Amino acid sequence: MKLLVTGGAGYVGGVVTQLLLDAGHEVVVLDDLSRNDASQIPSAARFVQARVHDVATVLDNSFDAVLHFAGLIAAGESMIHPEWHWENNTVGTLALLDAMRVARVRNLIFSSTAATYGDPSELPLTETSITKPVNTYGATKLAADMIIASEVHAHDLAAASLRYFNVAGAYLAGDVRLGERHDPETHLIPIALEVAAGKREKLQLFGDDYDTPDGTCIRDYIHVADLAQAHLLALNVIRNGEHKIYNLGNGTGFSNRQVVEAVRKVTGHAIPVEMAPRRAGDPAALYTSSALAQRELGWVPAKPGIEEIVADAWEFYRHG
Repeated sequence: MKLLVTGGAGYVGGVVTQLLLDAGHEVVVLDDLSRNDASQIPSAARFVQARVHDVATVLDNSFDAVLHFAGLIAAGESMIHPEWHWENNTVGTLALLDAMRVARVRNLIFSSTAATYGDPSELPLTETSITKPVNTYGATKLAADMIIASEVHAHDLAAASLRYFNVAGAYLAGDVRLGERHDPETHLIPIALEVAAGKREKLQLFGDDYDTPDGTCIRDYIHVADLAQAHLLALNVIRNGEHKIYNLGNGTGFSNRQVVEAVRKVTGHAIPVEMAPRRAGDPAALYTSSALAQRELGWVPAKPGIEEIVADAWEFYRHG
């Protein structure tokens, strides 16, 4: 298949691009590099530097499907600059769907998020759980999910929204090494690794008064290689007239303190921690059941343990 990957210079997009190439597909990456690093783009992919809003200049009827990762992901930033996130995540998705309709490209895999659920009404979360985002990032992604559902109904598209939980780790296969290169970095594990490496003096944890066993937030961590594999599986099952939603996590929640302990164990370094007030929009706990993805996609995480996720991230951090 010939596939367009928007945001393919990003963390998840780059790993998915590599797996698509390994599977024998022809891949074109579109990314504006405003937040991503071109070094993440596998050399066998053709690269076009452009915003997703301008995707119509690239997309034509020779493409079989689009995998859409382009967008902003920082929940904290979304509460300070909501207009950036609405423009990138929602308006950009509208532009992509317009281009797909004109080019008659009918298949779409969308990078959605667990943030669509907000403060969970139940745990573990499932695809039928109430969606009530508590930050602008989650709201923009939920809006995009709803837009996609409307387009599928109106224009007989085939689509899946994959709702990620906390993605971490690195893809390490021979000379191919892909990991997190966010600028600015906002994710807990890579920031903790920067502390271990001496790049930062200490690690800030936001909130130690949550209603959880150790007072810190609980999140469901998923290895980036496991997550990427789900996209290839989803391409094989989407059907015209259907918009499927799949939650992707390993079903186990780890607290912020547990993650820090895993980093200490893997790296052998002390990680000084400074507690800070809660961030707006952070729910106390967020983890999922991936039973639907397991049943319909045949997807099972190969690396569910937090220490092996941290170990791969540490290997990438040290050796790139």
